[in-house]
Amino acid sequence: MYRYFTSTCVLVLLLLCANTTSAGELGVQVVFSAGEIEIIASWYESHSSGHGNGKKKTKGLPPGIAKNLARGKPLPPGIAKRYLPGDLRDVLPPPPIGYERIIVDGKILLVEVATRIVHDILANIILK
Repeated sequence: MYRYFTSTCVLVLLLLCANTTSAGELGVQVVFSAGEIEIIASWYESHSSGHGNGKKKTKGLPPGIAKNLARGKPLPPGIAKRYLPGDLRDVLPPPPIGYERIIVDGKILLVEVATRIVHDILANIILK
């Protein structure tokens, strides 16, 4: 009886290890939480320059690349990205394992590192 139980447990463990999937394959959505959005928005509000309407005048991405910057799509290759400011990162909880928060074209993205798939986008938050 003990031998049967042990071999069954080993088989179950092997199946679980061999059957690893990403959050997207399981249908789990990884997005910014309401708390993260509030922290990010208030941080940028308190760090805005206060000049003009607060929007930074930038050239922006070419239309074709901007169109591909969307949830569920991979980041376009060679796209210029920046990381969140260090003091903002310090007040945010860490991103889910395997994900990073980056800034692209004035938007804050939550991206899966391994696949470069964009899982969430915060637009109109950066006010500098």
